[in-house]
Amino acid sequence: MKGINHLVLAGHDLEAMRSQYAGLGFTVTPRGQHPFGTGNSLIQLNGSYLELLAVTAPQDIPEHRAGHFSFAAFNRDYLARHEGFSMLVLDTPDARADGKAWRAAGLQTYEPFDFSRTARLADGQEITVSFSLAFVSHPAAPRLGLFACQHHTPGYFAQPRYMQHGNGATAVADVWIVGDTAPDLAGFMQTITGAKATGEDPAISDDPSVTTLQTRIGAIVWLARRHLRALSASPRRIRKTDRTSLR
Repeated sequence: MKGINHLVLAGHDLEAMRSQYAGLGFTVTPRGQHPFGTGNSLIQLNGSYLELLAVTAPQDIPEHRAGHFSFAAFNRDYLARHEGFSMLVLDTPDARADGKAWRAAGLQTYEPFDFSRTARLADGQEITVSFSLAFVSHPAAPRLGLFACQHHTPGYFAQPRYMQHGNGATAVADVWIVGDTAPDLAGFMQTITGAKATGEDPAISDDPSVTTLQTRIGAIVWLARRHLRALSASPRRIRKTDRTSLR
């Protein structure tokens, strides 16, 4: 079973995002630069992290092409519409095996993508961190960014100094996917994560239209937009849903 590895939070101004999240009590890592035109900083948590991301070198962004998914182009196009949570990333010990398994299950997959970048440790030492990514998509949700990330240097993402946050945050508790076609993703997400839908989650809502997928790290909750409006309209349900996604 997979877990939530990290969430990509895309914005236009990386320095502004770093300042904003530091102001909210998060410890933010130094800036990093991808070789494909995006830059980032991380908020490290137990078993997962938040990736603050912006387009920093648009001329270096590769476009999507047949059989190849462009992480940078996806986020550039996302930012042309709005800022926010652009991609859900799952953990994996073997990105290539995931791609093969998803393809065998009849899902839309892409060629594996490997890359490295430099990163700075808490003590100031500079190292190289490397990744292998397996992208997958669903025709009912073309704007849902989803991939599995294999870390070849996992220790960098669990540095005690960076995991201490003034606001007390420790982990990603849940991620919500809301949209008109969200309920159609149930089987797809079960195949991707290897987890089974638990149905109604009394800790979140008493509405059976809310479906929860409990992964190894964090829960994925999905519901149609019309049901979110119904939840928001009920004071009793608001109390149940009024909880942070970080704990």
